[in-house]
Amino acid sequence: MFTLRAAVVWTVNDFPAYAMVSEWSTKGYMACPLCKEDVTFDWHARKVCYLGHRRWLPWDHEWREKDKEFDGNIERRLRPREWSGDEILEQLNGLDFAPFGKIVSRTRPSTHMNWTHKPMFFELPYWSKLKLRHNLDVMDVKKNVFDTLVGTILDIEGKTKDTIKARLDLERGLWMNRDSDKARMDLAFFSMKPNDKEEFLKFVSSVKFLDGYASNIAHCVNVDGGKFTELKSHDCHVFMQRLLPVGIRHLLPEDVVKPIMLLSRFFSQLTAKTLRKIGMFQLRHDIVQVLCKFEMIFPPAFFTSMMHVMVHLPEEALLAGLVNYRWMYLIERLLGELKKSMSDLIRRRRAMTTTQSSEPPAQPTFAATAPALMDHLAVGPAGSQAPTSSTSSVAQPVSARRRHRPASTTNTTLTNASGSQPGETLPKFRQKVSAFSKWARHRGDVRNSKGFVSGFGKIQGGSFDRLRRSAILSALGLATFSPARTVLFLGAHEATSQGGHPSWDCSSLQLA
Repeated sequence: MFTLRAAVVWTVNDFPAYAMVSEWSTKGYMACPLCKEDVTFDWHARKVCYLGHRRWLPWDHEWREKDKEFDGNIERRLRPREWSGDEILEQLNGLDFAPFGKIVSRTRPSTHMNWTHKPMFFELPYWSKLKLRHNLDVMDVKKNVFDTLVGTILDIEGKTKDTIKARLDLERGLWMNRDSDKARMDLAFFSMKPNDKEEFLKFVSSVKFLDGYASNIAHCVNVDGGKFTELKSHDCHVFMQRLLPVGIRHLLPEDVVKPIMLLSRFFSQLTAKTLRKIGMFQLRHDIVQVLCKFEMIFPPAFFTSMMHVMVHLPEEALLAGLVNYRWMYLIERLLGELKKSMSDLIRRRRAMTTTQSSEPPAQPTFAATAPALMDHLAVGPAGSQAPTSSTSSVAQPVSARRRHRPASTTNTTLTNASGSQPGETLPKFRQKVSAFSKWARHRGDVRNSKGFVSGFGKIQGGSFDRLRRSAILSALGLATFSPARTVLFLGAHEATSQGGHPSWDCSSLQLA
């Protein structure tokens, strides 16, 4: 017998969840949870911008004396102070928060700054002694920085920070040009021209990676629209480190390319598998240089809270070590697998609602055998029996042929071979086939929306998994069957009779 004790070392979460865990709001004027009230902010383009990164430069740096290249002021301030856990706890103990469960007013007292509640983690006796309590998620930061940077240099509508409001907040010489009564916003020098943008997108679409290294980014490139679509976090991770420095080298001015390449190298070294202390000190210097150069290039609206928190990433790496154990990729992959398994389970349960399986849904088994299934299938007019055949027929989409449904349906029913038990009517059968078609199309089994199960009828071996084959018959509500003798093809087509009324043939089955 022994006593096992556990301790919470730190938390790993994205930036919105950072506010929920730390109880420091990541919105508003003091959105940075590390700088707190010492953060430098300003109001531009009807949004809060976080500037003043010259404060992290050495005291004798020449950029501190330049005012026209920056915000018009000479920087004499030091970098923001670092708050210890004891100081934060003392500050929280002096604040009066509303009790839990009570509706709190949106307006907080100025003494509360951005604190919303007292974090529950401070109830732990050692929490105030930790130097790093909450990790900034490098995955989330990198994704947002990529969207802001690429959206601005490609001038993507909705993602660029070079907007009309941003131009109006600049000096008079940088305003929009006016032709009579209309205003014309010329393309900024840090944005690609249309021809250069097309060349850049074609370059990205032509790149191919090794299997497993990254997804096919070419599928996310819209050359005609001049933008990227459906880029995942890992796609942005690879794009930032591998493609962006190469693609923009000859398409943008050198003053714009150099800081972007330095930013790419910063993320590449920060997310490496081996970190050295001297390298982290160099990265801390490099990221300040990058942000200061960006302040001389991009408008103030470019500097969101995610652009600002990059300055704190090397500090956290010095305290906690490798980023690979402190970002959300591991958790997101696990959550993705869980969501996928749960969604598959829900679909299976919905598809098997008409069956009467007695086994648990995790590993479904089916009681009826294939010969019993053959006896169960017969489609035709009431009291008749459809002929059986070993050849498969090409399936036709029921959902796509609804417009040919007659006004009054005949008494066509789905019965068993003996005809003693009446089955379902044709409209209900159509609904089930249509429901399965939508389900299979969502799963990717139906590539062609005009085919009922296109690709499924061509299967000649065991390439189609058994569970999905079972879901087909279960969704149609026809029968259950044994995995030992699975059905590879279910032919269902609509044949128009001479009288114009549709009849159904679901008897053609090919057994494995």
